[in-house]
Amino acid sequence: MKALVTGTAGFIGSHLAERLVKDGATVIGIDSFADFYPRATKERNLAGLRGSAAFSLVESTLADARLSDLLEGVTHVFHLAAQAGVRKSWGQAFRVYTENNVDATQALLEACTGRPIERLVYASSSSVYGDSVELPMREDARLQPVSPYGVTKLAAEQLCYLYNVSYAVPTVALRFFTVYGPRQRPDMGFSRFLRAAARGETVTQFGDGRQTRDFTYVADVVAAMVAAAAHGRPGGVYNIGGGSRVELLAVFDLIRNLTGQPVRVEQTAARPGDMRDTYADTTRAKVDLAFAPDTTLEQGLRAQYEWMAAEHD
Repeated sequence: MKALVTGTAGFIGSHLAERLVKDGATVIGIDSFADFYPRATKERNLAGLRGSAAFSLVESTLADARLSDLLEGVTHVFHLAAQAGVRKSWGQAFRVYTENNVDATQALLEACTGRPIERLVYASSSSVYGDSVELPMREDARLQPVSPYGVTKLAAEQLCYLYNVSYAVPTVALRFFTVYGPRQRPDMGFSRFLRAAARGETVTQFGDGRQTRDFTYVADVVAAMVAAAAHGRPGGVYNIGGGSRVELLAVFDLIRNLTGQPVRVEQTAARPGDMRDTYADTTRAKVDLAFAPDTTLEQGLRAQYEWMAAEHD
């Protein structure tokens, strides 16, 4: 395998690139090092890859990159580059999301047209579902995102489908459900909660704390991407969830048990765009990809906490 991984300096992208190199692949990573969070964090994500002869890095946006050159000889594309964050996707910032999530995806798909690529695996999101679908969420549900971020992720998904149908680009979309683990972005929930507990600080709780999420450990997500690259149905969509649907208040209890410290919360109103509940039906992924997450929420939280403690030291 010769793989192009977009967003390779990010949380999931760096884990994926390490797994691919370990499996014997040659990996070209591309990342713009956008300032959504500190560059130093992303540089640390790449520390395990920098010394590998099988890995090379291009610092660029997809819009500015010479994609025709980067795709030369590439057999697989893993597209993770995106502007993240539900709550920041409103207002004037929406243009950044359309540029990085929709326009960039279209440019990549266009560059892949006519090339002998075996799979293009796109990292989508449970945010495409919205709040009007039955639980557990099935891939054939009616999609009504409740955030601008979700709209852009769904638009990119549809572009993947269009390029598969019209130009036979072998796209596979994976809808990730609340990914966590070592290297999780510092703005994400578990990172903020664990950091606050360790420091005795207060975190903001949006809503009543009864909202639920299907938490998915990063190594299980990476395994799903590798499987999709080999066995995913071109034009297909798969839910990737960890099977750990838990209330936010229960997460605070787990963190207290793990750290020995309470999570001090300041409750405020729920924010526009925040989904009430997520829960993945992963039947399709189990059948086609042999997807079987094997990390419990307790195990995964402990791994993330230990990683954060080591990074702080």
